[in-house]
Amino acid sequence: MTQASLIDIARPDFDTDDPAAVRRAIREGRFTGFTNHVARGHVQGNLVAVPEAHADAFELYCRSNPQALPILGRSAPGSREIPELAADMDLARDTGGYMVFRNGELAETPRDARHAWADDLVSFVLGCSFSFEAILQSHGVRLRHLDEGNVSAMYETARETVPVGPFGGRLIVSMRALSPEDAVRATILSARYPQFHGAPVSLALPGDLGIGDLGQSYGGHGLTRLNTGEVPVFWACGATGQNAVRAARLPLCITHYKAHMVVTDLPLPKD
Repeated sequence: MTQASLIDIARPDFDTDDPAAVRRAIREGRFTGFTNHVARGHVQGNLVAVPEAHADAFELYCRSNPQALPILGRSAPGSREIPELAADMDLARDTGGYMVFRNGELAETPRDARHAWADDLVSFVLGCSFSFEAILQSHGVRLRHLDEGNVSAMYETARETVPVGPFGGRLIVSMRALSPEDAVRATILSARYPQFHGAPVSLALPGDLGIGDLGQSYGGHGLTRLNTGEVPVFWACGATGQNAVRAARLPLCITHYKAHMVVTDLPLPKD
C-alpha cells in the first residue's frame, strides 16, 4: 500500500468530519484509506464477527480481557448493523477492508464482505485507540505517525490473554513514538477512557512485553522508527481479538482489515 493510498483524502468529495458521509464514501468506493484521518470527532471500533454458537464465549473472552477488547456493541445474529452505534450502517461494507478467516486461516481480504457473510454471524464492535488519538492531540500530544500520514504500529507480545472456551492467545499492542513529556501526558489522559483501551500497558520498555525489534510490526505496517528523544509507548490493542479467533479455528470469522475501522455516529466524550 503506497503512502498516497494511506491518506487518499487530499481532495475529498465528502465531508470527512461526518461519520455517515464517511461510511457512504467507503461503501461506494470513494474512500479507501485508513480511517484514522477521518471522522476524528467520533468513536471508531474494531470488528469481529463470529458464528452465533461461539458468540457468548467470545463476549466472555472480551469481558475477561477488557483492556484489549472493550465491547462497544453487539449485533443480533445475521444482522449487519448495530443501531446503538449508527443509524445507517452496513458492517459488511462500511470498513473498506476485511479479513475473512476459515478454520483459523486467512482466506481472503476483500473490500466488501457481503459475499462471505453468513446468516448466523454475530458482530462485535470493540474499542479502538484511533478514538483517543484526537483527544490526545487536543491536549497538545504530538502524534508523529499522524503528521506523517501513517498509523501506529502493532506488535504481538509475549503476554498471554485470559482464555475462555476456544478463545485465547497473546496480547497485541499498538505503539506510539512520543517525547517523554507527551508519554506522561498521554498516560494520564488515556487512563480516563477504558472504552478505548485505557492507560498504556508499558512505557519505553518493549523488552518487558517480549518485543525484541520495533522494526518487525504485526501486519508489517505503521510507524516503527524512533527519532532521537522519543520513547515507545504501548497500549493494548483490539487486534488481540484476531489472534483469538485464529487460535479458535472457527469455521468462519470476519474482521476488519488493519487500520480500516468501523466508524460510528457516537461522538467522542468531552472532558
